[in-house]
Amino acid sequence: MRITIQATKVTLLTTTFCLLLLSSRAQVIQDIQNSFSLYSQSALHEKIFVHTDKSTYLPGEILWFKVYCVNGNDHKPLNLSKVVYIDILDNNQLQVIQAKVSLQNGVGSGSLYIPVTINNGNYLFRAYTNWMKNFSPEYYFEKTITLINPQKSPESVVKDASNAYDIGFFPEGGTLVNGIEGKVAIKAVGHNGKGVALSGVVINQHNDTIARFKSLKFGMGAFSFTPASNNTYKAIIKIGDKVITKDLPEIANQGYAMKLTDDGSGQLDIAVNSTENSTGTLYLFAHSKQTVTAAQSAYISNGAAHFKVSKSALVEGITHLTVFNDAKQPLCERLYFKRPAQQLVIEAGTDRQQYDLRKKVSINLTAKDLSGKALNPDMSIAVYRTDSLQTLDYNDIFSYLWLKSDLKGSIESPEYYFKNVNAESDQALDNLMLTQGWTRFKWNQVLSNKPVEFSFLPEYDGHIINAKIVNTETGAPAKDILTYLAIPGKRVQLYTSRSDSSGHLIYNTKNFYGPNEVIDQTNNLIDSTYRIDFISPFSEQYSKTPLQKFEFTGGMQDALLDHNLSTQVLNIYSGNNIKRFYDPLIDSSAFYGAPFKTYKLDDFVRFTTMEEDLREYVSEDNIYKTKGKFHIKVLTGTGFLDGGDPLVLLDGIPVFNVDKIFSVDPLRVRKLEVINERYFYGPSEEEGIFSFTTYKGDLGGVDLDPRAVVIDYEGLQFQREFYSPVYDTEAKAGNRLPDFRNLLYWSPTVNKQGKDAVSFYTSDQKGKYVGVIQGITANGEAGSQYFTFEVK
Repeated sequence: MRITIQATKVTLLTTTFCLLLLSSRAQVIQDIQNSFSLYSQSALHEKIFVHTDKSTYLPGEILWFKVYCVNGNDHKPLNLSKVVYIDILDNNQLQVIQAKVSLQNGVGSGSLYIPVTINNGNYLFRAYTNWMKNFSPEYYFEKTITLINPQKSPESVVKDASNAYDIGFFPEGGTLVNGIEGKVAIKAVGHNGKGVALSGVVINQHNDTIARFKSLKFGMGAFSFTPASNNTYKAIIKIGDKVITKDLPEIANQGYAMKLTDDGSGQLDIAVNSTENSTGTLYLFAHSKQTVTAAQSAYISNGAAHFKVSKSALVEGITHLTVFNDAKQPLCERLYFKRPAQQLVIEAGTDRQQYDLRKKVSINLTAKDLSGKALNPDMSIAVYRTDSLQTLDYNDIFSYLWLKSDLKGSIESPEYYFKNVNAESDQALDNLMLTQGWTRFKWNQVLSNKPVEFSFLPEYDGHIINAKIVNTETGAPAKDILTYLAIPGKRVQLYTSRSDSSGHLIYNTKNFYGPNEVIDQTNNLIDSTYRIDFISPFSEQYSKTPLQKFEFTGGMQDALLDHNLSTQVLNIYSGNNIKRFYDPLIDSSAFYGAPFKTYKLDDFVRFTTMEEDLREYVSEDNIYKTKGKFHIKVLTGTGFLDGGDPLVLLDGIPVFNVDKIFSVDPLRVRKLEVINERYFYGPSEEEGIFSFTTYKGDLGGVDLDPRAVVIDYEGLQFQREFYSPVYDTEAKAGNRLPDFRNLLYWSPTVNKQGKDAVSFYTSDQKGKYVGVIQGITANGEAGSQYFTFEVK
C-alpha cells in the first residue's frame, strides 16, 4: 500500500511538471504573439510602386510617372497618405530634382522636367510618404534612371579595378558555429551593379580544401561545410581571370545554427543545432506581412531541436522564420519565399504589327482573373521607342510588391523568379533569401511592449508643413507660442499652430498646390522675440544601395544624336503644348467657409478713409480708439464679443496692428468678409474675423512686419497634360510641322470595366516601339504586360 501511494505521488509530480512546462511554453508563445500583434497594429506598413514612362532621359524631356500606394499586408490600395515625395538623387545622395505629389485613394501621378544643367550619369529615383520616414529608407521605392546631357562629356569609367567586386558571405540563420554544419550563401556584384559569375573553394590555414562553390544566377550561390575549432578559413574566388581572397564571416565557438530543408513533401523541416549541452525550449515564429502564420515550440535534445512547418499554412510571399529561446531572445532567422499566383492577367495587343508615319495605333486591353472573369484594375500605360540608349524597362508592379519591396538592396531581374518555375529558379530564389540575412524587425523594440514612438505623422488630409520656433535672445526652443502661416493668393489659406515643448510647429495644409510664397509669423503685439525656421519635408535618410557607374559606349552615339534632335524639335515646335496643366478643381472658398456677410465696396458710395467706410456700411463692428490706437469690437446677434480685436486679414495675411488697416486707401479694397462669432481654428480662439481683399492682391500698400518669415515654398504639384497630336484627317497628317516624339503615349489612368481600347498616333520617328502596362485591382491583385510594334 505504501509503494502504491509513493508511485501515485511520483505520477502526480510528473504530470504537474509536464503541465507547468506546457503552460510555460504556451505562455512564451502567447507573449511573443501578443507583443508582435501590438507592434503590428501601430506600425502600419505602406508600400509604394512607381511606374515611370521609361528609364533614360535627356535635358528638356519630361519624366512621367504614376504612383501606386498600397497596404503592405494585402497590397490593397491604401487611402491613408495624401502626399508622396519624389527625389532624384545623384551618386553623392544630393537631391537634384524634388516634387510633392497628391495621392487620392492610393494613387497619384505627376511629371518632372529634366533641367539642362543635369550631369551625365545614373540617378536614383525614389518615392516615399511622410509616414514611411518612420522606418528604414531601405524600404522606400527606388529605381535607377539614366540622365544624359549631350552638352557634357561623359566621365570615363575605370574597369576591372582591384576593388571592382563587392563580395559578401551570409551564413544561414545568421551565424556559423564551430562543430555544426552550416550553409553559407555568397554574392558577388560588379562595378555595374550586376551580379557576376564566380567559382571558388574554401580552404583552412593548412591550405586544405574544405568546400567548393560556384554561383548559380546573378552572382549568387551557396555551399555547406562544418567549421572546426582553432581553424581559420578563407575563400579563394575566381571571377573571370581574376582571383580574389576573402575571409569568411567570424565563426562562433558557441551558439545556434539554423538549417531549412524543403524536401518537396509539402513541409519545411527547420533544424536548430547548438554546441551547448543545455536543456530548454526553443520557439519558432513564422510571420509574414505583420501576421504570425505559425508558432511552435520544440525541446532541445542532444543539442538539437526540430520544427515542421506545413507550406500550406504559410501565406504567399516572404515569410520570416525566427527562433527564440525561453528568455524571448531571437537566436537565428532566415527568409522563405512562397511564390504567389498572379491573379490579374492583362492582355494587350495592337491591331497591326507595323505602321506608317502618323498613323493611328489601336490597342485592345483586357484584364481578367485566372478563371477568365473580367476585372477592373487601375492601370497606367507608356509607349516609347527602344534603341541602344533606351531599352525595355523590366520593372513591374507584381514582382516589386511581392519581392523587392520586402528586401533590402538592389534585386537584379526580380521578374526571373516569377516567369521561371523550375528547380534552378527555386534554388536561385533560396539563394536570394539567404543573402538577405536579418530583416527589418528590431525584436528588442517589438518585445518591449512599449508604445511605438513615431516622429512623422501620416498626411491624411494634405501636406504637413513643419517648422521650429526659437527665442532670438536665448536661442532656446520656444514653447506654447501661437503662430499663423498664410499662403497669399486668390483663395484665403491660413493655418495656425502652437509650438510644443521642443518648439516644433505643425501646419496641416489642405489643397495647397503649386509654387507660392508662405508667410509665417507670431502675433507681434504679444510675441515679438521669436524666429521661425522651416524644416524640409523631404527625407534626409538614404539607403545603402550603390548606384552603378554610367558607361557611355560608342554604339550609343547615333541614338544620342537622334534623341537630342528629337527633344529640341519637340520643345521648339510643341513647347506650348507640353506646358499645359490641369486645373486641380479645388474649393476656392476661404478656410472659414461662407462668411456671415460680404461687403463689396463698389456697391457703396466710397468714402476717402477706411474708417468712414467701416463706420457707415459695416453693421457688425464698433470702431473706437484707445491710447491713440484703433480697435474693432465685433457685434453679434446678442451683443458685442467681449474679447479683443477680431482676426484681421488683408489678402489672407494676418494684420495684428489694426492701425495698418485704417491706413489703406479704401479704393484699393474690393471686398470685406465678416465672421461675427467667436471662431475656434486649431489652437487659436478669435473674436470674429474681418477679411479684406484688395483688387491686386498687393496688401494695399501695407508693409509686412519685418519679423515675419517669408519664403518661396512648393506645394503639391500641378498635373501636366500629356501632349499627343491627332492625325485623323489628311490635312492634319499633311501638316508640315515636324513631330519627333519618342514617347508616343502616356496615360496614368486606364481603368474601364473589363477591357479598354487605347488609341494614339505614330510620329515621324521610325523604329521599334514597346508598350508597358502596369495595374492593380481594388483587392490588391497586381499585374503588368508588354507589347511591341514597328514604325516604318
